Amino acid sequence: MQQILTLVGAHQTGLAQTLVDAATAALQSSGIGCGVPDWLAPALACDIAIGPCEATPTMAFLAARLQNQPVDFAIQPVAGRRKRLLLADMDSTIVMGETLDELADQAGLGERIAAVTARAMNGEIEFQTALKERVALLAQLPVAALERTLERLALMPGACQLVRTMRHHGAHTLLVSGGFRYFTTRVAQRVGFDGDEANDLEIADGRLTGRVREPILDKDAKLAHLDRAVARLAITRRDVVAVGDGANDLAMLEAAGLGVAYRAKPVVAARVLVRVDHGDLTALLYFQGYCRDDIRG
Repeated sequence: MQQILTLVGAHQTGLAQTLVDAATAALQSSGIGCGVPDWLAPALACDIAIGPCEATPTMAFLAARLQNQPVDFAIQPVAGRRKRLLLADMDSTIVMGETLDELADQAGLGERIAAVTARAMNGEIEFQTALKERVALLAQLPVAALERTLERLALMPGACQLVRTMRHHGAHTLLVSGGFRYFTTRVAQRVGFDGDEANDLEIADGRLTGRVREPILDKDAKLAHLDRAVARLAITRRDVVAVGDGANDLAMLEAAGLGVAYRAKPVVAARVLVRVDHGDLTALLYFQGYCRDDIRG
């Protein structure tokens, strides 16, 4: 089966030819043949056809050889690169920052809640317990704080291009978050997702009650949403690209044909083969073989 190495540079500085040369030299030194670079985006992203190899050890070998260099990369079979379903986490993936932490700032509890968030996203404490604990601290926060938080939300670079390009080329796109539907519905509309799934905050008399409605959307629920979408679209898990940054995303990232850890927490970066640490979200398009001229949004 033919395989392809995709190299994507940092979105601020691009991809230097010296890094392309270093990657091909590293592979050739281990006995893996390399073709001529095919530039998907000038000075930013390229494909290189490579000889037979096992992706996991070869990715680890390349990571060691390119350590601390501003380049992201993936090795995949050529067949099936373009995915038919995108599942994306929201907080710190499609939007910058954590919406729950933003709410906490307005309640004067920023540092206290952010510390719990960091531990939960790194898998140090169970997600449902951490979510309930943090939301309980927000009891009596006025609903107006949700709107103020929404106004502050900034999209991650490349978010609109990723979603709109995949939809333009026939893929289904779904925002799946362990955060709150108040935000996911609005972010999904802004970015262009086909749909969204998230948790519901309980509200009474214009204020948060400090409770989350059951059932809580956690890592198992994210995986279940992936499988339901796969069944509905009559595709397989191999046809899915999933992206996220926290421990709550691990199950869907590991199940997807292309799981991408985006600026991920250490526990996620250690377990997910393909990582984006330097590029923006358009890196996921280049990994799928899209060219710059294909990109919408």
